[in-house]
Amino acid sequence: MENVINLDQLEPGIHTFDIHLDSAYLQSIEKTELLGGEIDAKATLNLLPKGFELTMTVHGVVSVTCDRCLEPMDIAVSAEDDMTADAVDAISENKKGNLVNLNWLAYELTVVNLPIVHSHQNGGCNPEMDNLLQNHLCTTEEPEA
Repeated sequence: MENVINLDQLEPGIHTFDIHLDSAYLQSIEKTELLGGEIDAKATLNLLPKGFELTMTVHGVVSVTCDRCLEPMDIAVSAEDDMTADAVDAISENKKGNLVNLNWLAYELTVVNLPIVHSHQNGGCNPEMDNLLQNHLCTTEEPEA
């Protein structure tokens, strides 16, 4: 379910929204690094006469591909961010009104707070791939004669 808020239909003041992103939603996003997961988010929107302030928090677990062994792995995510828009129409140029897609903002907050390198803890990688990688490591040591 999309959580698209039409700001033109809200009264000025504080509004709170609960958002849940599941694996089906995450997998529906084209070119995402997320394989799935469960993310719960909360958005607090303070609608002002000429803009808004938005605070969003996300908590959950997402599945990504390990950069070492290429197997799926889970990463816990917890993040918070604030956003301010002076001009409401900077958020959406949709002719149906000033729209804010809370699902997309929760997804973006999740992705930008993932570690750059996704890898299992030591010993957590697929043992076959780990052995293969170990056999192909480049070292600076010279072989003994």
